[in-house]
Amino acid sequence: MHKIMKNDIKTAQVLLRQQKVGATEAARLVLEAVEGLGEMCAELTGAGLMTLLRQVVREGVAAVKAQAETVSFEEAAWASVRAREGRRPSTKQDLRHFVRRMLRVPGVASRPLRAMTTRECRALLETAFGASKHSYRKARAILHSIFAYGYRQEWCGENPVNRIESPSIQEKEIIPLTPEECKRLEAAAERPEHAPMRLSLHLLMYGGLRPAEVQRLDPARDIDWKEGTVHIRPQVSKTGGGRTVHLHKLPRRAVRSKGGIIPPNWPKRWRALRRAAGFRRWQSDALRHTFATYHVLRFRSLPELQLEMGHSSTNLLRNRYLNPTRTGTRDAKLFWS
Repeated sequence: MHKIMKNDIKTAQVLLRQQKVGATEAARLVLEAVEGLGEMCAELTGAGLMTLLRQVVREGVAAVKAQAETVSFEEAAWASVRAREGRRPSTKQDLRHFVRRMLRVPGVASRPLRAMTTRECRALLETAFGASKHSYRKARAILHSIFAYGYRQEWCGENPVNRIESPSIQEKEIIPLTPEECKRLEAAAERPEHAPMRLSLHLLMYGGLRPAEVQRLDPARDIDWKEGTVHIRPQVSKTGGGRTVHLHKLPRRAVRSKGGIIPPNWPKRWRALRRAAGFRRWQSDALRHTFATYHVLRFRSLPELQLEMGHSSTNLLRNRYLNPTRTGTRDAKLFWS
């Protein structure tokens, strides 16, 4: 037995000498591992203890290798943006804007993606976007997508943003335009200088389309005058999903006879039309909210409205439009008449 132990010691000395590691250093390393494992190896000795220590070494080696197989946060962020090259220009511009704000946070750009923790990601969001809940929510979604892309490339082992909750946002009260205000807009669109906006106004008011969707629309391709429908192609839609909108109130022949147009320089023309109708302040998506409110009051069909507005469920419609406080069925009747 004594002879076997002497041979083991000699073999160990030769192996350690080859790696230029002293016997004392090796022993201390084993003790550190045992102390770190604590109760897991309290009753283990001999072969059992060595099996556990080998597992620690194997997993430690894998972790160190994985740590090396990563990229910086900056590289991952821009790679994620490039992967969405097919998105609309406005979407890509938005992504680049948010990524640049993230990279301005000290120490973030060069940080290895795999090494970033939930705490660091939360600090990044609070530093760059903490002043606005809306920006924070959007930035969180973009940050989540960066890590999701990195995970698919095997640059990180998890998505630390999963454990960061989005802040709740108190939605503002929706106040639809009154039928009289809608008539003011329609009257303004009858003026020669605003006539090219007639079709756009109708689609916004009686179809619930978003302004950006109207701008991208091709009337000759997307409007079926006979069926009274508008096809919102995925390339046109804000969410990337197509839908069909029924025009419950068809435009007048004066608009349809020319096939209808979506004029160039649309945003400027839309602002000018609102000013001509006497609106100095304008709630975002005011006509979309107006359409939804009066649609609920008149047609009483949330599933139909959900399809026409392109929502994934009726939950938002149920929460926001079922209890209008400043309008009623009389206004809805006037709106659709």
